[in-house]
Formats: sequence, C-alpha cells, structure tokens
Amino acid sequence: MDLCIIIKGVSFLLQTGLGVLGNTSVLMAYVHVAFVEACMQPVDRILAHLALSNLLQLLTRGVPQTMFLFGLHNLLDDWGCKVVIHVYRLSRGLSVCLTGMLSLFQALTIAPSVGAHLTKLKSHLLQLVVPTFVFLWLLNMILAITSLLYATAPQNGTVPAFSLNIGFCYINFGDNLSYVLNGAAQTTRDFAFVAIMVVSSGYILVLLHKHSKQVRSIRRAQQGTSMEMRAAKSVVMLVVLYTVFFGIDNVIWMYMLTVAQVPAVVSDLRVFFTSCYAMLSPFLMISTNKKIKERMVCASGEQSSEESTEKSNTK
Repeated sequence: MDLCIIIKGVSFLLQTGLGVLGNTSVLMAYVHVAFVEACMQPVDRILAHLALSNLLQLLTRGVPQTMFLFGLHNLLDDWGCKVVIHVYRLSRGLSVCLTGMLSLFQALTIAPSVGAHLTKLKSHLLQLVVPTFVFLWLLNMILAITSLLYATAPQNGTVPAFSLNIGFCYINFGDNLSYVLNGAAQTTRDFAFVAIMVVSSGYILVLLHKHSKQVRSIRRAQQGTSMEMRAAKSVVMLVVLYTVFFGIDNVIWMYMLTVAQVPAVVSDLRVFFTSCYAMLSPFLMISTNKKIKERMVCASGEQSSEESTEKSNTK
C-alpha cells in the first residue's frame, strides 16, 4: 500500500476515533444533566445538539473515508451514497449553524437588560431554542437535498465532469450551472452564519472587557454573572476554532469550484480540515465547561464506587 494512503488512512482513523469519543462523552454528560436538572439552559441544549451534529458528521464521513483509504472499496451502492452523503452534509451544515446560534444566544444571555424589548427577548430565549432547531434542520435538509439527487457509487474508476470525488462516492452534478449553484448556496449559508458568529463574539468580547474592569468590585451575590462570563469565553473560543478551520475549508472550496474534476487528494484535505472542528470542539467544551466536567467526574466516580462494591462483595 502506498505510504501516502497509509498516512491519510491513519490520520482519518485517529481523527474519527478521537472525535467520536469526545462528542459521545459530551452527549453522555448532557444526558446526565438532563436527568439532574429540571430544565436545561439554552446554551447547554445548543452544545448538546452541536455534539450530536459533530458525531453524525464524523460517523458518516470519517468512518467510510477511513475504510475506503484502507482498501475497502465498493462500500455503498447508489442509495447508500445518497443517504450517507445527505446525512453528512446535513450534519456539517448544522455544525456551522449551531455554532452561530450558540454565539448569538450567549451574547443575548449576558447582554445588559436595557430596554423592554431586549428584556422580553431574554426571557423567551428558552422557548425559542426548539423552534430555532426545527428551522435549522429544515434549512439544512433543503440545502443537502442535492446529495439525494446526484450522489452515486463509483463506476469503472472514472470521474464524471462537474462532480465531487469523495472517494467512496461521487456527487455528479451533470453540468456547470448545477455545480456552481450548489457551491454558491452552501457558501452563502456558511458565510451568513459565520457573520453571526463574528458579530456576536465581537459583542461578547466587548462585554468581557468591561466585565474585567469591574471584576474587583463584583460581590459574591453576583457570582452567577461571573459564571455566565466564563461560559461566554468558552463560546468565543469555539467560534475562533471554527473560524480557523472554516477559512482553510473555504480556500480549498474556492479552488474546487474552479476545476471540472476535483482530485481525490484535494477533497480529502478539505474533509480532514472540516472535520477537525468536529474532533476538537468536544475537548474544548470539556476543558472549559464546568458543568460537563462535573458530570463526567460524577459518572466516573459512580463507576468506581460500583467496581469497589463488586470487589468487596466478591471478597
């Protein structure tokens, strides 16, 4: 096997394995939170949903990509390709949308209650979470519908013109217009939600700067505000992480739009850098989110207690 293929295969294997482990840990922590708390906060719901979308993204792209690179070809038929690529593009779109939603909701949460309209909006944030989820799912299902129309299994090793070569599947658009329109729709969505991230995170940074000047005068009675500010810092770090990989992703994507046949190595690079956010974001959540760390420690403590009980009973 070619050394380059082995390196790519091992890279995708490590990325997928770590990402699945991290996102599953975050999801399990929030399942624990859901049982303990009467009502989860909006930001916690969004983070749990983000971990789910990242997990789906890694499972539907990282797993088949790794298997393909290690020589397991002809994994999927036409319908298998349509379903897998549709779920992948749906989850990838949800990832950017949820990160934008996260930064916006966090900015609204810590914003000073100035004016009746803002106060009313902040009081209804919890009720807005589910309708926003539904809207984002519908939006990304519509944008990902091209994969149901154009995704096919590879045939005879030939790559049709105006197609995306994913390796284990092709997305054959058939003509240049469909190819460019699909790219334009995906790019417009991505840039719109990245703009929301940047504006919301900029506002959060302004509030954090003001908060840092007043931190010495904060009393213990205002401890909740400090917790919100720490959560806001975590959100800003997630946005920065996404923006870095988003920039790399779109540089490669712009190149892909200029050629009729995209080489597999270029597609692999784009997928790898896009999936880096799905792999790294759960570990950032775990390291910066006190609630997730506490639930994971509680879970591990309960498991250790059960093991000790079993050992004592055995003795």
